[in-house]
Amino acid sequence: MGGLDCPTCAAKVERAVGRIDGITSARLNVATSVLTLTYDPGCASPDQARREIVRLGYRVEDPGAGQPGSWLSHHGGWLQVAIAAGALIAALGAEGGRMLGAWPLPAIGHLGADRPVTATTLLFALAMVVGGYGIARQAFRALRHRQFDINLLMLVAAVGAAVIWQWAEGASAMVLFSLALLLEARAMGRARRAFQSLMSLVPPTARVRRDGGLVEVPAVEVRTGEVVLVRPGETIPLDGCVLTGSTEVNQAPITGESVPVARGPGDDVFAGTVNGQGVLEVRSTRPAGDTTVARILHLVQDAQSARAPSQQFVDRFARWYTPAVIVGALLVATVPPLVFDGPWTGWLFRALVLLVVACPCALVISTPVSVVSALASAARRGILIKGGAHLENLARARTFIFDKTGTLTGDTFTVVQVTALGTASERDVVAVAAAVETHSEHLLARAILGAASERDIDPEEGRDARSLPGRGAEALVAGQVCRAGNLRLFEDLGLAGEEARRLAGRIEAEGHTAMLVSRGQALLGAIALADRPREGASAALAELRRLGARDLVMLTGDNEATARAVAGAVGIDHVHAALLPEDKLEKVRFLTRRDGATAMVGDGVNDAPALAAATVGIAMGAAGTDAALETADVALMTDRLDRMPEAVSLGRRTVRIIGQNVGLALGLKLLFLALAVANLATLWMAVAADMGASLLVIANGLRLLGKPKG
Repeated sequence: MGGLDCPTCAAKVERAVGRIDGITSARLNVATSVLTLTYDPGCASPDQARREIVRLGYRVEDPGAGQPGSWLSHHGGWLQVAIAAGALIAALGAEGGRMLGAWPLPAIGHLGADRPVTATTLLFALAMVVGGYGIARQAFRALRHRQFDINLLMLVAAVGAAVIWQWAEGASAMVLFSLALLLEARAMGRARRAFQSLMSLVPPTARVRRDGGLVEVPAVEVRTGEVVLVRPGETIPLDGCVLTGSTEVNQAPITGESVPVARGPGDDVFAGTVNGQGVLEVRSTRPAGDTTVARILHLVQDAQSARAPSQQFVDRFARWYTPAVIVGALLVATVPPLVFDGPWTGWLFRALVLLVVACPCALVISTPVSVVSALASAARRGILIKGGAHLENLARARTFIFDKTGTLTGDTFTVVQVTALGTASERDVVAVAAAVETHSEHLLARAILGAASERDIDPEEGRDARSLPGRGAEALVAGQVCRAGNLRLFEDLGLAGEEARRLAGRIEAEGHTAMLVSRGQALLGAIALADRPREGASAALAELRRLGARDLVMLTGDNEATARAVAGAVGIDHVHAALLPEDKLEKVRFLTRRDGATAMVGDGVNDAPALAAATVGIAMGAAGTDAALETADVALMTDRLDRMPEAVSLGRRTVRIIGQNVGLALGLKLLFLALAVANLATLWMAVAADMGASLLVIANGLRLLGKPKG
């Protein structure tokens, strides 16, 4: 939607569209200019909303349609302000010359003995009319809908100034207000462009193999399973799996990592990422509307629904603030002349100044412009934050909870030892474990399947496979129930004899993870697996401490010895090991009750209940992972743990800037309310204060688009 920068105007659009039959809700984000509708398709349509918005005097634009229109449609506002400003400057110059006696200004006519109409008067009137034309149109539209906005306030103030023969005041106010609106729109445009840049990541067309040849078609028409050709330097149009070719792919638009990653046959690639020097053939795995970048965009668009607590406060405050000031302006205009026999003209002028000060634009926009700038900045760095509420919660959190496997440690395990018992061989142990884990996506399963491949073992596919969260897995292999899991699983099943406990204890004492393997009721042996602390984990946790973290906690289903070894290497304060998913959930609930605000980092799949229980749930390595993108409050699109303190730092900066903006907006309002009542503020000063405050809070919020220092 174009031409909308004032929160009061946004509320006007929401009310008008919300009154349409069949539309149950309309939420307009003034900082991104995106209107979100909830409606009954049988009773209403977006076209009805579009017509109502146009009737209100605003443009409706397709986000992907670019910037059509003539030069005049884009620059006419600046031309109009230039003409009005020229007339104002000429009038002020002529008025100054008259006052200095440099030249007389003969009257063209009279509206009373003390009100001669001179050329200066006409120039002031011209400046007021040209500068205020668009403002007047919006004001009359607001009147037709029985709504009160800043345009109506300004029109009343300017006309009132003319009535009491304060032409210079009225003209100055109109020209300054028109100029400020253009500057505000330009500043807001920067936040919108940062947001909309996410929408332009993916090329509109794709080169598809069809009927033995290459055909260029719109990306939205590519079917899942079709083969897409991507040439060197091109942007990948769809999510898919590489069939042929090897290259390096720049995934910065998705993960925020500037270092390209190697991609070859069997590797996944994402829409919006940039191919390097190789030619790729990619089999599409998702339609255009369901790619990773499309889901990111959708979630960022919806992020404003999770409104920050400070934004909720400002919205509530603005609801009673503006009516209160309007009533105050009426009292200022009428009570002193009626009660104290004061001059009507002077008190009316003070009331006009008070009306201009009444508009809460700077206050209402102080939070959303900061939040949207922060969300857009985070998304460009591979951090998806689903709303201002989560930003503020990140800023409040002082207790940080981490899963171990795949979070504090790397995303790969290594089989370091295989021990067989009885008549079983090492190959038997690995083959049965691989059969049980055939369809599992767990990191331990990947290591087992990798070990089977290294030993040229082609495992039988386990049937009726069942995951046992926090303990292991089981499946039917050659007609027998086979299991692979930790000691706790075998104790629960009554299969853990002295030999099993001794074997698991020895492996865990060495700092490794023990996986016991059984066939039927017989224990075949154990596999020792090792993982290492993730590169950069120690530095990331140290940075969290610098940012104010008081307690760093690890929750893991792994054994105590392995957990403590990892905790000591990365700098964790407290370790809770051998936990089932329900145990993790209870620990998170306890820590949240104890500390008030917690942030938990996990993989977003196995840890989903615990992530949901934390004040802020943070999923790592979420690119391409549906569950992580949908369930987490914050999704780190890459596996780099240093993105975690970046997100916390951004939350702290956002809260700090929102506080500055609210303080600045309220402080200027209160100052000029007092000056207006004391007759120390002129009309143009009130306009400068109101619009100047808006420009200042926008500029301050836009600082969040830049990279944090340090």
